[in-house]
Amino acid sequence: MTLLSVSDVLDRLDRAALRDTPPILIAVGALRLRINCLDPLRSQLAQYFSEILTTDGPADIEIDILDGQTLDPAPDWIDWARDPGKTGRKDAVHDLADGRLIHKRRTGVTFLQSRAALVAFGPVHDNPSQMINFANTQVLNACLRDNWQICHAAAVTTGTTTLAVAGLSGGGKSTSVLRKMDIPGTAFVSNDRLMVRSGDPVPQALGIPKHPRINPGTILHNPRLHPLLPEDRLAELAAMPPGDLWDLEEKYDLIVPDIYGPGRMQMDAPLTDFWVLNWQRDGATPTAVTEVTLPDRPDLLAAIMKSPGPFYEDAGGRFLTDRTPLDPAPYLHALHGVRVSEVSGRVDFDALFAIADRLLGSGG
Repeated sequence: MTLLSVSDVLDRLDRAALRDTPPILIAVGALRLRINCLDPLRSQLAQYFSEILTTDGPADIEIDILDGQTLDPAPDWIDWARDPGKTGRKDAVHDLADGRLIHKRRTGVTFLQSRAALVAFGPVHDNPSQMINFANTQVLNACLRDNWQICHAAAVTTGTTTLAVAGLSGGGKSTSVLRKMDIPGTAFVSNDRLMVRSGDPVPQALGIPKHPRINPGTILHNPRLHPLLPEDRLAELAAMPPGDLWDLEEKYDLIVPDIYGPGRMQMDAPLTDFWVLNWQRDGATPTAVTEVTLPDRPDLLAAIMKSPGPFYEDAGGRFLTDRTPLDPAPYLHALHGVRVSEVSGRVDFDALFAIADRLLGSGG
């Protein structure tokens, strides 16, 4: 089936039940998001976003979430190419004259992405993490339309000094950043997506409200995180060869206030430092953090840049394709004034923590 417009989709969906349910209103920097959904999902999302719930100001973005509804017959889907190294079918798209449908192959959830309406429908109550991602995608879209750039990075801040960490997937950025949360006075900004924009005297950083999803190795090597796993599972992980543990893909949710206490999240901060992990597990030299000139290191910039993906709609209503290249120039402009360093040598989280402690503990 070919759907021509957003109104064609909305005509096939029933949003009436949402009118009688109080919305969830969350604040991300200056942005306000209104999420309309029914329980039990509503209670789950309110708990997840508890650190940033607000009653202040009108909503900039409104999202409707509808459980169990589908389009019958289904649209004609086109698979979206995955990032290099990723396998299997994940996302599919169906472009409309004034919007886009994105379908999750594995879960059956569908999203309407448009300037007129933002709607998630299908088995949404079974997939709360995808609803969280959809809300965060709207933060990214709004920022991208306002000259922010999206980085594949995690970050912590003291309020005056902010350290972002990038690297290839599985390079250890989550482990690195969560270790830095043990430094007194730090707050969590982001675990995987960081928005950056030029500013004076330093560029700005904005995280998205998503708690970290971490691998078992991150938990095993940080005693503070051990309560996330039962003791017998921790023992099994400790007995694994280091290489197997490093490559193990088994995600767990870390809710920041549950582990670090309330008030340890800060979405917006001045961006002062950016480290790019380019170290090796079998490296022969000690861990080193060396300042670089980013325009001279396109290999490091490539690890920072991140495609917005199939949900992004620019200010003119145009969507990206899976072949749209990333432009380095806006990233170099946004990061001008940030102290960028390469992390090289062998993987040593203790050594990296000590260097970060000198940076963050002293305020830079």
